[in-house]
Amino acid sequence: MPTLRLRKALEAAPSGGRVRLLADDPMARIDVPHFAAEIGAEILGREDLDGGFSFLVAKP
Repeated sequence: MPTLRLRKALEAAPSGGRVRLLADDPMARIDVPHFAAEIGAEILGREDLDGGFSFLVAKP
């Protein structure tokens, strides 16, 4: 479900806006970069957290 949350947040963000996604789903490590590439978004940062991940994504 992290990519669905990311899609909704990016839709609400202005062009060039940034969204930080926090996820605890292990598949997010693969799904979020794939989704970002698919829609032309740029991952500006990625961090492993205790029990999850953080992604900073820029809307195209």
